[in-house]
Amino acid sequence: MMARRKFSKEFKEAAIRRLQGGQTAAEVARALEVHPSELHRWRHELDEHGERAFQGVGKKRSEESRVAELERKIGQQALEIDFLKRALQHVEEQRLLRALSTGAASTSTSKKKSKQGRV
Repeated sequence: MMARRKFSKEFKEAAIRRLQGGQTAAEVARALEVHPSELHRWRHELDEHGERAFQGVGKKRSEESRVAELERKIGQQALEIDFLKRALQHVEEQRLLRALSTGAASTSTSKKKSKQGRV
């Protein structure tokens, strides 16, 4: 997967000025090596938000770092879960081996219950 290119506010505004100056979207897109749909989206954002357009970079970086932090946390938790699963499997194997080597697993508890019943 190719990383998505990021463009500055000035770059986007210059591209839109070229469109407003009479160049076609195809010409500007070729010259700036961007997809024409990118230009249309930028023009729409500028029309809709004016001076407040193209200010999402800071917010995206903050969201990206939060996503990266959460992905690291998920990775750590996955490692812990795998470790605990293996530990549980080991404990269950040991319990099964003890049960097989001593006979029935509940022998000691059933003796206690039978003694209590006679009292």
